[in-house]
Amino acid sequence: AIATVFFMPGTLFTLAGGVLFGPVFGTLYNLIGATLGATLAFLTARYLASDWAKRHAGKRLQKLVDGVENEGWRFVAFVRLVPLIPFNLLNHALGLTRLRLPVYVITSFIFMAPGGAAYTYLGYAGREAVAGGEDVIRKILLAIAIIATIAFVSQIRLRMRRTKIDKQGL
Repeated sequence: AIATVFFMPGTLFTLAGGVLFGPVFGTLYNLIGATLGATLAFLTARYLASDWAKRHAGKRLQKLVDGVENEGWRFVAFVRLVPLIPFNLLNHALGLTRLRLPVYVITSFIFMAPGGAAYTYLGYAGREAVAGGEDVIRKILLAIAIIATIAFVSQIRLRMRRTKIDKQGL
């Protein structure tokens, strides 16, 4: 959670959660940690570092604010499933919007779950591969398939969104 606030790479911690705690508890702990970190970053940007966050978010900030103003939780769900903006920067930038904290926390937790579960499982599969556990090949292939599926679904969702925007003339 603390690493998220300070822009450290969450993927490494997510993989480590899978290695240390396995796929089920690792996913749960990772999601709780990521949600706590995202919430701390959101609150930091909102109440302590709004000027700093605005400077570092740059030109994308206005697009993000407009998206949140137009779509609310759906925008947060979309950017959690299709990470167009790095999560750490996104957490801070969303704190600069009028999005309510409970909506942000619940939406973030739910829509970070697929990617979190996939990367946690990948860490677990890596541990099993190193340890020479049973069905190592199957576990690694399953982890790769899960991540590929998330990437594929994200691309489809992104194309659908772009088509919708093009049709609306935005």
